[in-house]
Amino acid sequence: MKIRNCVFLLILCPLLQSCIINKMVSGFAINVVSNALTGGGATDSFTSDSDPELVGGALPFAIKMYETLLFQNPKHQGLLLTTGSLFIMYANAFIQGPADKLDSIDFYEEYYAGRERAKSFYVRGYNYLNTALELKFPGFGEATVQDGTMQPLLERAKKEDVSLLYWTVAGGLSAYSIDIFDFELGMRLHEWNAMIARAYELDPDFNNGAIDDFYILYYGSLADILGLDKRMAEVHFVRAVAKTQGLAAGPYVSFAMSVCVPAQDYNSFKTYLEMALAIDPEDDPPNRLLNIISQRKARHLLDTAYEHFPFLPYGWEEDY
Repeated sequence: MKIRNCVFLLILCPLLQSCIINKMVSGFAINVVSNALTGGGATDSFTSDSDPELVGGALPFAIKMYETLLFQNPKHQGLLLTTGSLFIMYANAFIQGPADKLDSIDFYEEYYAGRERAKSFYVRGYNYLNTALELKFPGFGEATVQDGTMQPLLERAKKEDVSLLYWTVAGGLSAYSIDIFDFELGMRLHEWNAMIARAYELDPDFNNGAIDDFYILYYGSLADILGLDKRMAEVHFVRAVAKTQGLAAGPYVSFAMSVCVPAQDYNSFKTYLEMALAIDPEDDPPNRLLNIISQRKARHLLDTAYEHFPFLPYGWEEDY
């Protein structure tokens, strides 16, 4: 009996070793693939494309591919960041963007269904990004500005963490902007303020002035709530235009919506949107898609200006 047990163990050991090696190789392969798909330039093929419809149709597959990899490698920082940011980008450009162009009265159900779906995508991305932050800075999810636990964690952040901070705030704030009665999200406003401030401190030139563009909308919409100086929207607009060398349509659209509309300054609104439309997307190939989408938004805003400026008659148009 003992001899047979020994023989069985001699046969079993190589098999066990083979299984362990296979798992190690499989895990190594997944890490290699994960690193390759989340390295620098991982999303360049999307942002440089000239066909928003093509990208909009391809992104859901890409998102599910990243989610599948993430299921196999749930603690991979690159996968968490890429998956989370793709959810947020897709929600903004291809779900909320088209929904916001609908007439909320004539297309009531489609309008609110689209915005609700966009919120759910923002939240999914936001949750992935929060997981990444929690793994990197344990306790981050429960940290607050009020009790002093947030700042020490943010002080540990480095320049390499700016993208993670930026996209987390972008996702959370975008979801909140759709549903300001979501008090769970609203309670994080002060934390998001601290996070984006730290990101800007670490890398003010991040992604060619992306944080400045973000701040235009941020100060335009939240300055009163958070006790911030609303005039900072203009400061960041000037910086965003300078950092992009005037080749990005986004800052002009952001300023028109967040500053000119509240001020009911139609002339400036029209001027900035026309400046956005005058930009040639081919002058900045890496951001071709972003410019095309921003210009479509600019055109829609000009065509429906009467919705934002009550003194313009319904259906009023000019020759642009």
